[in-house]
Amino acid sequence: MNGSLSANEGLLAAACADAARDPGLDVVLCVPFPYLAQARERLERSAVALGAQDVSLHGAGAYTGEVSSSMLVDLGCRHVIVGHSERRTLHGETDAQVALKAVAALAAGLTPIICVGETLAERDAGQTEAVVLRQMAAVAARIAAADWLRVVLAYEPVWAIGTGRTASAVQANAVHAAIRGELLRYGADAPAARIIYGGSVKPGNAAQLFSMADIDGGLIGGAALVAADFSAICDAAQGTC
Repeated sequence: MNGSLSANEGLLAAACADAARDPGLDVVLCVPFPYLAQARERLERSAVALGAQDVSLHGAGAYTGEVSSSMLVDLGCRHVIVGHSERRTLHGETDAQVALKAVAALAAGLTPIICVGETLAERDAGQTEAVVLRQMAAVAARIAAADWLRVVLAYEPVWAIGTGRTASAVQANAVHAAIRGELLRYGADAPAARIIYGGSVKPGNAAQLFSMADIDGGLIGGAALVAADFSAICDAAQGTC
């Protein structure tokens, strides 16, 4: 929940420049709902895709305050984040609700960026893999194996978001590898699946994270609010992913 009409202009311009400089890079900006129209106007002639930060699991009706997947499509969105750790922890979203949001997004032609990840207590208890695979299972129960190529999975360890801490590249890759292995068990085309890392990715650690075999990119948070930092991360992704 950051941004203003004036501040957004610089960030949008920088992202467009990044995408133009690195044509092989997929750049998606997921902005707060009030700024989707501004971002659409600025990005529609660029290589940057537009996304939203959340979506309703409902299609339409008496759900005041909700924003449906069809509304996001109307505003030019191609992607949407579902199940971000802040939605899970601050708003009590369950695995089942996240799965339904992913289904709603897919039905509208959106690419859901499905976030999974463990808390510090769960990591310390040795439950990282069990938690992540449980969160995936809720989605797997509602989509076909082929649909895993229509989503992006984002591993975001909750303890490494906005804290300045990050999993080591080896730790992060191990979880990504477990996710890819689970996709294989679901019958999905696991090697082709997109699994990105979202845990305090910064210019200083991006290249090392992105160089790992099972990390296909990043879900960037705070660093995306600084144009120079986001550009540096894009450069790192272009050189390694």
